[in-house]
Amino acid sequence: MYDFVVVGCGPPGARFARRASEEGHDVLVFEKGEIGDPLACSGHVSTDIWDFTGPDARNELLQNEIRGARFHVDEPQRTANSADERAREAGRQLDHAGLFYRDETISNVIDRVGLDRHLADLARDAGADVRDHHTVTEIEEHEDRVTVTASTPEDTITVEGKMVAGCDGPRSRVRDALGLDDPDELLHGVLGFDPTPDHADYVDVHLTAPRFFAWRIPRGDAGVEYGLAAPPGDNVRELFERLQTGYGVDLDRTCSGAIPIGPPERITTRRGFLIGDAAAQTKPFTGGGILYSMTAADHAARTIDPDWPPTLQAYEHAWREELSREIQLGHLLRRAYSLPEPIQRTGLRALSGEIGVHMDRPTSLFSREQLGALLSR
Repeated sequence: MYDFVVVGCGPPGARFARRASEEGHDVLVFEKGEIGDPLACSGHVSTDIWDFTGPDARNELLQNEIRGARFHVDEPQRTANSADERAREAGRQLDHAGLFYRDETISNVIDRVGLDRHLADLARDAGADVRDHHTVTEIEEHEDRVTVTASTPEDTITVEGKMVAGCDGPRSRVRDALGLDDPDELLHGVLGFDPTPDHADYVDVHLTAPRFFAWRIPRGDAGVEYGLAAPPGDNVRELFERLQTGYGVDLDRTCSGAIPIGPPERITTRRGFLIGDAAAQTKPFTGGGILYSMTAADHAARTIDPDWPPTLQAYEHAWREELSREIQLGHLLRRAYSLPEPIQRTGLRALSGEIGVHMDRPTSLFSREQLGALLSR
């Protein structure tokens, strides 16, 4: 009988497993494939990421440092003649409607696959039993326990736990088995990678995808990441191909995945709970969820007692207390993506310049740092 059976070993599952193990609980983690594979998430994160990792992680995982973003209200256009020139100059000569920056690093680009593996190793070091290539096929919730069945390349096993943690992504099997509601919305995201090195310190954001945006992120020696997200049915693949054509680049690989937006009203049952994408603990204005999910994982490990199911309500309260206002403001920011182009262009140019905001906290728009940045222009 385990204290917790964790389904999914991405950042939320690995972080919860680590912290719960450090609290003295017996934790079993199932990951359906190889940890970190396949990649279906961007590696552009705030510098707060290093608060959740080991001391040597930055040296191992950092790919590039970013200090600003260029916002565009139109699609990219080829700006050079040869393919080599286009790859080298992509994103630098575009006419932007707004430039937002700080005179210091405000975000990092990291090895996203490496992050998953690093966090899983930390969970193992803390005492968690982490098993990859275990695909969960059935979850049953009982009055006094849960049973979880998983298939492996060799056989099928069933284990018992006092509670189950659903950290298994936007299309969560745990969520479905527990009868919890889906996120308000699932966007379709596509990523592509150009191996040409780029050490620029700005990302490019295009407000051209329906109800969301497209992006270009320089990843240092690891190349360049291109991405786009939009509601399903809005020809996302075609829009992504136009983005690639506009930049004039050849991509050596692409991947896609769902991006959950809008957490349901409840993410716990008597013996189960959700963390991360399964709970739609994401930023509505970017779709990112790594920091939010690991913050929620810390709350879960701190508040949930597997021998006392009523403590699940303490988890519901704790994570919403910290993140719900950020998520609500994030919804408001996202609405600006659908404003008419002239209004977008005017607003971006009026607000562009040095900023004092934090990329994970929309509430920082009202911070002393942001006020100081505005007054100094």
